[in-house]
Amino acid sequence: MLHTVNKSPFERNSLESCLRLSAAGSAILLFEDAVVGAVTGTNIADKVSAALADREIYVLGPDLAARGLDQSKLIDGIKVVDYGGFVDLSVEKSAVQAWV
Repeated sequence: MLHTVNKSPFERNSLESCLRLSAAGSAILLFEDAVVGAVTGTNIADKVSAALADREIYVLGPDLAARGLDQSKLIDGIKVVDYGGFVDLSVEKSAVQAWV
């Protein structure tokens, strides 16, 4: 399953809920304001890092750039995708769950 999160983890608990409830083997895509959850040194970074043990986590590159975030500041193991990559993930996975 592909889980999508678009809200900042510093404004809503969508990302934290997704990390807690998504199953091993799932993919998580952070886009819009949720991309800040992929950056090192935040209070959610440890939870995101732990989830990488059994889930794939992606971040939408154009949304990182739009927020002035540098890819070098991402948590190790997070993959950057473009819009085509977002579409590919949606097609590859059996279902999509949006966390709002």
